[in-house]
Amino acid sequence: MRSVNEAQVGDAITGASAAEIADSVRDLIDGRILAPGDALPSVRALAQRRGVNRNTVVAAYRLLGQAGMVTTLGRGGTRVAAPGAMPAEGFAQDSVLRDVGDGNPDPSLIPDPSRALAAIAGRPVLYGEPVLDPELERWARAWLAPDAPDPETMRITVTGGAVDAMERLLAQALVRDDAVALEDPCFLSCIRTVRLGGYRPVPVPVDAEGMTVDGLRAALAEGVRAVICTPRAQNPTGVSLTARRAAELRAILADHPHVLVVMDDHSALLTERPYHSIVPPTHRRWALVRSVSKFLGPDMCLAVAASDPDTADRLAMRLSPGSTWVSHLLQRLTVALVTDPDVMAGVHRAGQHYLARNRAFADRLAAHGIPCAPGDGLSLWVDVGAPARAVAEQLMRRGWLARPGDEFILADPGAAQRLRLTVHTLTDDEAERLAADTAAAVRAATR
Repeated sequence: MRSVNEAQVGDAITGASAAEIADSVRDLIDGRILAPGDALPSVRALAQRRGVNRNTVVAAYRLLGQAGMVTTLGRGGTRVAAPGAMPAEGFAQDSVLRDVGDGNPDPSLIPDPSRALAAIAGRPVLYGEPVLDPELERWARAWLAPDAPDPETMRITVTGGAVDAMERLLAQALVRDDAVALEDPCFLSCIRTVRLGGYRPVPVPVDAEGMTVDGLRAALAEGVRAVICTPRAQNPTGVSLTARRAAELRAILADHPHVLVVMDDHSALLTERPYHSIVPPTHRRWALVRSVSKFLGPDMCLAVAASDPDTADRLAMRLSPGSTWVSHLLQRLTVALVTDPDVMAGVHRAGQHYLARNRAFADRLAAHGIPCAPGDGLSLWVDVGAPARAVAEQLMRRGWLARPGDEFILADPGAAQRLRLTVHTLTDDEAERLAADTAAAVRAATR
């Protein structure tokens, strides 16, 4: 870690409001005057230099932290974060531990595409042809229309997966430093997309019924220009919106028709929970995004989005500078798989398997003194009643690699006592050992 003159850094930081101070620090980072690992002045020191209240500096550092620009290390102070330091989904690389925090589907339950691949070969697709395969559009329209706020005018767009759709949707609607309402705790890829795009995440707490009413109201009062909501199997909590909560959220959003509302329904075909939208019927800017990756496999990088016509036009423009279209072979393969009754029967069985294994593991945890309410989706969100990082470290000593909840946090301190566990590939014996080891890890972490 290089040595920098903290007094000079303090002199270089300008501004009188939290936003101005945060912007000044960002400019110093972008201009490489500040590098990863460099220390920022203490809250007290910077407040004195700028002649502002300490709370103003606290708020500025919080904005920078939410944007992934700095990290707070307790007594180690606040330092510039390293690029790419944000956690990502998937397997941990080069680990000898049993990974129970990866969030992956069961490989044995991903449909075999070999038969479908043999049937989709045809003439090559050339430049200038329609971006959206007609058969995929027909299937997507039938899938999305019943849940769209305005099925008569909705348009269909295909993207390279749900995260790609989110990035393009935000890019066509926002500029740097615009605020985006995100669930808290939040899906890791969503946090990364917002932070790397230079937008400002505004946390909206999640409870047992989904995104909270007071949280969304506060975010809108803070001036968010987009809201991203997971209606079912929210990652990491597994929570699904109730009909009552969705209606309450729609009522609030009715007064904000120009805020972009994105429904990220990533687990649509793996859950039996009903879909409830927070988009009011007359809302001007909306998108419903559904990906095939959770049930057809992560390498099937394809999502379909229904949206209002203006958003669809802008989203199509965002596709043209780079990847002009999503591979038509991938589109045709998707259609071949989702229209195969045997494949879809297997997808249904997979959803039931994930739910059953999560419930069984929750019962095992409860038997070891750790109450757990299983939600929906591929993982469990476990309250261990102790600092999750300390519990995760104890689990590592026992051969397990778990996800501590603070990786999913925007502001919620309660998530720091949570683990996200992906257990559906464990045998019964392995699941029992993990449950017992988790209880032992909690005891060791709280001594």
